[in-house]
Amino acid sequence: ALDKINMEVEEGEFVAVVGPSGCGKSTLLNILAGLLPYREGEVMVDGVPIEGPGPDRGVVFQEHGILPWRSVARNIGHGLEIQKVPKAERERRVTEFIELVGLTGFEDRYPHELSGGMKQRCAVARTLCADPVVMLMDEPFAAVDAQTRITLQQELNRIAMATGKTILLITHSVDEAAFLADRC
Repeated sequence: ALDKINMEVEEGEFVAVVGPSGCGKSTLLNILAGLLPYREGEVMVDGVPIEGPGPDRGVVFQEHGILPWRSVARNIGHGLEIQKVPKAERERRVTEFIELVGLTGFEDRYPHELSGGMKQRCAVARTLCADPVVMLMDEPFAAVDAQTRITLQQELNRIAMATGKTILLITHSVDEAAFLADRC
């Protein structure tokens, strides 16, 4: 699916990869995430070759990818638990990201009690809270309605500016890429 790809994303940059369905966008993201092996070339984050998944890369998938048996707060703090962040620090950071994505008041709710947009905000918060070097997003708003998509795009734009996080967005929407990204 991929051949002769050469790209660099600078720290703090928001880059969109735009193309039609089936052109290899998600394959590229899965290689960057360390979920698919690559046969040729180099794939690196901060000069370190990618050899599998790692905490330096966080992924927001098309589907929400949040755990149905965990509350919003526990989903958002999941990466911090894996990193063995002390409970007080974990709770502080989870609260910060709950506020950042507008889920205050829903901390103890479970995914089945949330709208599609709220689930996706939870997934974004979970990824950001773990503090990856790069946030990879694979058409994160494809599964929501048009009105929710616009709202989530506006929120992602605000969050990206507030955090200064390096983001690579995969999308088939030229409008979405132009609205969100520094570069396409």
